[in-house]
Amino acid sequence: PEPHTHRSRARARLSKSMHATSTHASAAPGTAAAMRARRHGVRPATTRPGCTPVRPRAHARARPAAANARSTASDAQKRIGSITRAIAEPPMSAASSSNDGETAADVDGTFTAKSTSVRPTGTIVRGGGDGEVPMDDSQRVAASRSDTPLRYDPERSAREFGKDPARVALRAAEIAATLSSFGVSVALDYQSDSIEKNAKQRARELREKLTKLGPAFVKVGQALSTRPDLLPTQYLEELSSLQDALPTFQDADAFALVEKELGRPLDSMFERISPSPIAAASLGQVYKAVTKEGKDVALKVQRPSISAGLDLDFYLIRSGAVVIDKIVTSLNTSIVELVDEFAVRVFQELDYVQEGRNAERFARLYGDRPDIVVPSIEWQYTSPRVITMEWIEGTKLSDQESLAAQGLDVLKLVDSGIQCSLRQLLEFGYFHADPHPGNLLATRDGRLAFLDFGMMSEMPESARYAIIDHVVHLVNRDYVEMANDYYALEFLDESVDVTPIVPALAEFFDDVLEATVEELNFKTITDGLGAVLYKYPFNVPGYYALILRSLTVLEGLALSTDPKFKVLAKAYPYMARRLLTDPRPELRKSFAELLFKDGQFRWNRLENLLREGRKSDDYNAAGVIPPLIELAIGEDKPGEEKNILRPLIEAETVKVLEAILLGGAMEGARSDALAPIIAALPEQFRALPPLTMGSAKQEKKLMEKRDQVLRVVELLSSSKGFDPQALQPFAEALRKPSASVFVQHVAGGLAERVAARMVNVFLLSQDAAAAKPASASSSAASATANARAASARFW
Repeated sequence: PEPHTHRSRARARLSKSMHATSTHASAAPGTAAAMRARRHGVRPATTRPGCTPVRPRAHARARPAAANARSTASDAQKRIGSITRAIAEPPMSAASSSNDGETAADVDGTFTAKSTSVRPTGTIVRGGGDGEVPMDDSQRVAASRSDTPLRYDPERSAREFGKDPARVALRAAEIAATLSSFGVSVALDYQSDSIEKNAKQRARELREKLTKLGPAFVKVGQALSTRPDLLPTQYLEELSSLQDALPTFQDADAFALVEKELGRPLDSMFERISPSPIAAASLGQVYKAVTKEGKDVALKVQRPSISAGLDLDFYLIRSGAVVIDKIVTSLNTSIVELVDEFAVRVFQELDYVQEGRNAERFARLYGDRPDIVVPSIEWQYTSPRVITMEWIEGTKLSDQESLAAQGLDVLKLVDSGIQCSLRQLLEFGYFHADPHPGNLLATRDGRLAFLDFGMMSEMPESARYAIIDHVVHLVNRDYVEMANDYYALEFLDESVDVTPIVPALAEFFDDVLEATVEELNFKTITDGLGAVLYKYPFNVPGYYALILRSLTVLEGLALSTDPKFKVLAKAYPYMARRLLTDPRPELRKSFAELLFKDGQFRWNRLENLLREGRKSDDYNAAGVIPPLIELAIGEDKPGEEKNILRPLIEAETVKVLEAILLGGAMEGARSDALAPIIAALPEQFRALPPLTMGSAKQEKKLMEKRDQVLRVVELLSSSKGFDPQALQPFAEALRKPSASVFVQHVAGGLAERVAARMVNVFLLSQDAAAAKPASASSSAASATANARAASARFW
């Protein structure tokens, strides 16, 4: 590649990210992104992340062999880049502050849930920014109760800490001493070839050291705990405990901060409050309280002076990143920019008012499910550093014994979580990024409660469609298109040649696809695919790693109850329903790609989709008809691609009508019910040969087609929500000009096909007659041969 290609691509990505940043999360003053924007005259964009579609990719350039060679040094440098990207990239929604797993009501209980999900009103708009509404008066009052939490500004930090070199040096020495001892231990393990043997112990040591160093380093550990493509399993499991098992701070400090933030004494707001916290995480801790109105609530309080510690630590981390950028020139992005991005997100977590808005947005999008509970926010007891929400009494999903004692079905609860997660992932794109067992409670009435809405993430709309495309290509075993999907998913830079990746995907998935959907283990697939990704220059977006982790967590909870549980088997009905009923052009294309291959319609695929789709809670058979009608006879819209499948659909419709008409006639003619009638006919009629529609092979093919179509009709008509009125759109569509053309083509094709079949039947009868001793003129034989050739060409 030409010199400085990696840097150029990094700048291109920076420019793209700035245009996809909202007013809430625009580049912080002083960050590398902001300074570069000012130099180039770029103004912060106001679009939300995820609204900007993936730009059309250039043709991937095949890199020279030398560029593909991997030396030990370059591997290490790439791993550094991958890890720093992993830390920085989890894309929190612009209107969300991130949290780290602080549990709103993280206690076990056996009492009946005292609450129901209160869903704030507001218009839901599909696409980027789904479910987001402007801040209301109660939220504005809550935000005004104290100063806005500190924002990340490296220029300000540099000025302040430049005046206090002793403090900076002391903290730097503490960090270096703590982490260097861990590095020495790992190096010794490497030399003694005991990396694997000591991995669990080293992972525990790393967790302890990160906890000791404080919130900034805990956040780094939490980010890495969601990255199975970067760290071994032992490290992932150990770092996951950073989510909700952290030291607490003094209760007196917490209560003093509540009174200061809310401007009132505790006893004027709460009847009771637990003397000690019920849970603690990196940014705060949670108490159970009862308001003066008698309502049970969870009171979350931020750690006092936490912003000052974060500010110093990120100043030091950024200083180290500056050194790395100067020394290591082969990385494909700037480490300083990645640190800046990650720090901005961590500082956004300090705003608890935003967390409350996240919860309400989540409730608007997903709280309509009868099996999902979302706590409401008590805005009169909320400020930027204190948040009070409805108390949800329940039991952790990980406490299987308590769940069993209450008669609760873990598998049903996990299925609720999977269906809600799929909706978050693929429908609206706004999802809970930290659904660990402490943030998922089972209520006494068997519903699933989501807690803690600090860490929310948003998936771009283009990526949602790309994932569905990826599933379709996987089902079709189209590994070339699967590799190309990684551009749309932004796993690969547009300059990377995917040719070497195709065989690796084929080798892995050919083995995986030998199993049925019910036999596939989600974690096995993600682990195996992670091994493939590790070998190539992939950069897995943070939202993808987070959603994989959430589904893996859910499957893990279910496997502890049922070793045969498979999350993919539960997810497939949702995918089938979306493909069958979603009218958007992007999914219509995926639907068509699944059903057609080499110009042939695959009825078995449609039959399977209907069978699986009807298992989905949200399935409605009435929603299947309109997309099928649009695909068959819908008019091409200006600016959209022409429907190139219409000729194929016309041809398949001809075959279907032929199979139904002729197959029905043939079945009726051979029915035992006609035997008495045939027996009463004169001898000359009874001596006629039976009705045929071609050779035995042709008749079998005709009847198989008829049976397939009838099975599909039966599946559709017997499904939930089907009503004869659902066919009304078909009658309306037939009035369109495009429909008349379709009908003419189908009628003409059917007439030609029936005529050709009759000719074929006639020729078969001639062959049968010729088998008897007889002579025929050469001209008659020639005519028969010509007709037979024409018939053969048609069939």
